Amino acid sequence: MSIRTPEELEGLRRVGAFVARTLRRLRGEVRPGVTTGELDALAAREFAKAGARSGPAELVGFPGTICISVNEEVVHGVPGPRRLREGDLVTLDVTPLLDGFCADAAMTVAVGRPRPAAVGLLHAAEAVLRDAVAAAVVGAPLSSIGRAVEQAARGRGLAVFPDLGGHGTGRTMHEPPDVPNVEVPRLRQPLDDGLVLAIEPMVGLGDEELVLRDDGWTIATADGSLAAHLEHTVVVGRDGPLVLTA
Repeated sequence: MSIRTPEELEGLRRVGAFVARTLRRLRGEVRPGVTTGELDALAAREFAKAGARSGPAELVGFPGTICISVNEEVVHGVPGPRRLREGDLVTLDVTPLLDGFCADAAMTVAVGRPRPAAVGLLHAAEAVLRDAVAAAVVGAPLSSIGRAVEQAARGRGLAVFPDLGGHGTGRTMHEPPDVPNVEVPRLRQPLDDGLVLAIEPMVGLGDEELVLRDDGWTIATADGSLAAHLEHTVVVGRDGPLVLTA
């Protein structure tokens, strides 16, 4: 969506703040021994208290309130009985519908003490996200976001996944435009003031080939290498990008 009224901006601020609070709450419960299903149940309780609904569950039939991906799982991991172990990386991806608005954000965090390679991946992924958000400038071509992701990731020796990317959001989970995580030169349309985007670089330590797991949802690296997924909902503005989910 593109924001046209102060009321729309306020609605998006509310849902963005809820996403940020939920992610902080979940992050505080990430520890060895907890299951991804237990984290999902906590998210469901937070949603219920706020009167929010799960975008993935309601709109596309996802079997969970949020997506939780572990280690080589890049995105759309299904919560369940898997217990987190010391050194795992876990991605928490939260997309609620609240009072007619939607925001989308994800973070990848370490379980206990991470391995050195995981620490490097997380730090690099954070830098990639910063560069991607900074590229969301009024009048810049849509392709500039993918270029920023690709350059920042590959410049740090990370894999990017051309088949995965971000999207518009605001009123529902997925809206136009698609926001690739690699540069697509034909995407020359300028970013308009007020455009709401979910910017979500996904990067890895190995090969760029992906596989879809037997559950029909979870996308993982084909070689089993670690991956990280960070995401914010951002409003393109004349004074710079406004991050709603920080």
